Amino acid sequence: QVQLVESGGGLVQAGGSLRLSCAASGMFFSMNAMAWYRQAPGKQRELVAAISSGGGTAYAGSMKDRFAISRDNAKNTVYLQMNSLKPEDTAVYYCKGVSGGMDYWGKGTLVTVSS
Repeated sequence: QVQLVESGGGLVQAGGSLRLSCAASGMFFSMNAMAWYRQAPGKQRELVAAISSGGGTAYAGSMKDRFAISRDNAKNTVYLQMNSLKPEDTAVYYCKGVSGGMDYWGKGTLVTVSS
C-alpha cells in the first residue's frame, strides 16, 4: 500500500523559507516520478514542481526562481525548498507519486505566509 506523508508546513513571515518533506512507502521510490502540488483557498489544485526518477526537474511559472524540488532515494523522500515566500504562496501543499500508472496523493501540509 502506497503512502505519502508530508511534513514541514507552518506559519512563516513573508520573505521567509520553509522546506517541505514527503516520505514515501509501499512503492519503488527511486523508479517513480514525484511532484508537489498546492491548493489555495477557493482555488484549484495546481502543480508546483516535479522531479523524474532520474532527477530531472520542472517547475510551474515563476516558482522556479524561488522553489527547488529534490529527492533522496536512500530516504524515500522528496523535498520542496521554498524561499522568498509570499502571502500568495499560502496553500495546502500536496505530494504526489506516480507508481504503476496510478497517482497517489498525500494528505497535505498547510503553509501560511503572513504579510
